[in-house]
Amino acid sequence: MQFQVPQFIEVEDKIFGPLTFKQFVFLGGGAGIAYMLWRLLPLLLAGPFIALVGALAVALAFAQYNGRPFIVAIEHAFYYGVRSKLYLWNNAYKKATVETRKAALPAEEGEVYIPRLSDSKLHELAWSLDIKERIAAGVANDDERHVKRTAEDLVTIHTAEEARI
Repeated sequence: MQFQVPQFIEVEDKIFGPLTFKQFVFLGGGAGIAYMLWRLLPLLLAGPFIALVGALAVALAFAQYNGRPFIVAIEHAFYYGVRSKLYLWNNAYKKATVETRKAALPAEEGEVYIPRLSDSKLHELAWSLDIKERIAAGVANDDERHVKRTAEDLVTIHTAEEARI
């Protein structure tokens, strides 16, 4: 059986001519508030307020900020002003302490060896991947192809708890 899949579900329906329901409510609300200001205040005093309310109504109805409705930007600005702000920055670099164990050569077949982890695991991983890429591309030096690990570079792991980093 074939079914028709709805498309363009993000697009709101046009209800009042070229306006969606939200746009109509924003513009109608702005016009209503502008009318109340015009009736209650003298025109010289009401004029700037009417212009401000009209501009806000048009912005709420049609403007977008970063591809999102303008009302969302106003909401985020409100929460930014109301909520507490806590900025932390620690300039001192704290080195992680890594416990190193003396490695012995395996006496049994069941022991697993992994390379010793340095302070910068990401740097070491990037280096090893770069070397492997250079070897695969055929541009590596003889020094890079024959990197040998010594017994001091290896750590003995007996349990899964010891393998956790």
